Amino acid sequence: MKLNQLVGEINKWAPFALQESYDNSGLLVGDSNQEINRVLVSLDITEKVMEEAIQGGFNLIISHHPIIFKGLKSLTGKTPEERVVMNAIKNDIAIMAVHTNLDNVMHGVNAKIAEILGVKNYRVLLPQAGQLKKLIVYIPKDHLEEVRQSVFNAGAGHIGNYEQCSFGTDGIGTFKGNENTNPFVGNPGSLHQEKEVRFETVFPSHLQGKVISALLKSHPYEEVAYDIFKLENKNNRVGAGIIGDLDEEIDEIEFLSFLKKNMGVGCVRHTPLRNKKIKKVALCGGSGSFLIGAAKASHADMYISGDIKYHEFFDANEQFMIADIGHYESEQFTKDLIADFLIEKFPKFAVQISEHQTNPINYF
Repeated sequence: MKLNQLVGEINKWAPFALQESYDNSGLLVGDSNQEINRVLVSLDITEKVMEEAIQGGFNLIISHHPIIFKGLKSLTGKTPEERVVMNAIKNDIAIMAVHTNLDNVMHGVNAKIAEILGVKNYRVLLPQAGQLKKLIVYIPKDHLEEVRQSVFNAGAGHIGNYEQCSFGTDGIGTFKGNENTNPFVGNPGSLHQEKEVRFETVFPSHLQGKVISALLKSHPYEEVAYDIFKLENKNNRVGAGIIGDLDEEIDEIEFLSFLKKNMGVGCVRHTPLRNKKIKKVALCGGSGSFLIGAAKASHADMYISGDIKYHEFFDANEQFMIADIGHYESEQFTKDLIADFLIEKFPKFAVQISEHQTNPINYF
């Protein structure tokens, strides 16, 4: 399989366009046309992981965290990151990162944590704004259904849990082509009036190319009149963290024990007990202190994440609990998430999760 085919499928699953501005997800090392048959999956890429890939004959490593995060100004081997990249190039091993784009999709990192903790009926905790656009196009009445279905199939028309959402307004369109035209209806040089529908729908920004391509292929006119507007509406299917409910209320101590066991953590740092039941749970894999306010505003009983600083624990203000389980610990099952996707998508492909635990933090 060509590497670009695999990259394309991952881009459909967790679009790279959804990564945060500071991130560096995507293909970081490698020729997109090279053949790939063995993939090693890891949370981080250390020198031990790279050696594992070399010894195991893997020609692609997919990690959650990018090995190239800040710009490399030289490749002299003076840092572990430089040595990893140099060894990747020497051994024809491609490197790809699937980071905040996988954090920001509903079925990504946080959904995996929710699955492990039994959090149901979840939604995005902090939806992203500016990720939606509106398409307005004028379609002859007899071709409305064909064009509409085509743009829906390309990914337009989703609003929350609803699909094929649109609005249509009847009207009369006019046009007059010059001698160089070959109009679908009417004659060059003559003004023509046609019964048309003003069709409106929304689509995710990253699908614009696909949606417009589908529109132009299905629309009968030689020149298609359409408008695209950027919306400030929040996309409720894209964003940071999630919040949902447990099947039943549970005591704080009991839930903390459950959390520690199921997430396999050495310890849980948390705010004072409130002697209240836990039912609504918010969570975010990785560094999630920026979502404390959103968790509080959403009336969560507990917010679970990693990398919470001392003073940030005070932000709970006894209104809810904050539980810090560690950065690595909160994201460790991302390896399984990526591997499961690859195995399902490419069942004849060799996929292996790295045997090396890359957490730099140890507990005494």
